[in-house]
Amino acid sequence: MPDVIFPGPEGRLEGRFSPPPRPRAPVAMILHPHPQGGGTMNDRITQALYKTFVKRGFAVLRFNFRGVGRSQGTFDNGIGELSDAAAALDWVQSFHPEAQTTWIAGFSFGAWIGMQLLMRRPEIRGFISVAPPANMYDFSFLAPCPSSGIIVQGTSDEVVTASAVQKLVDKLRTQKGITIHHDEIRGANHFFEHELDQLMKSVDNYLDMRLSPDSPIR
Repeated sequence: MPDVIFPGPEGRLEGRFSPPPRPRAPVAMILHPHPQGGGTMNDRITQALYKTFVKRGFAVLRFNFRGVGRSQGTFDNGIGELSDAAAALDWVQSFHPEAQTTWIAGFSFGAWIGMQLLMRRPEIRGFISVAPPANMYDFSFLAPCPSSGIIVQGTSDEVVTASAVQKLVDKLRTQKGITIHHDEIRGANHFFEHELDQLMKSVDNYLDMRLSPDSPIR
């Protein structure tokens, strides 16, 4: 898992990158939670998402947004962080342009940034959003949401209300041409403190289905 430093819009960005294990390997990028809440690329959920994509033969990048760890710059309320994510994906594509497909996964603030990136990058074919902060940020930009994915939420989340996430899911499900899966993890708080295994089981079951050659979702 080599440490990498690559150029971002406000200076260098620090990441961990697992290179493509074969030609045309798919790409996954993992986005961490809120920098001002202590979020970094070494968050345990961010790391767990990273590891599951590595195991599945993806080229995988997780990185620190501006102002976190050794990444240069200062927090920019999501605007600059979206630019960081776009630059990070550009960096992976610069030497692995033949990737068959691209996935994005994010936790909390990272889920919000990831879903914005989805709107800008048609090559992203699937997403995993863990506890997307639907009661704190505007998700109306998903009009329409361009690809299928899964949203996973804890029923005892004290930061992001389950009802706000349900409303987002219901809205996305009115769209034609995409399929939105939604799993609720009973009793889990925002950080899935005691339910990381259940969270990852949900993610892995979804990836098993989506990455299967006979998946009904393209």
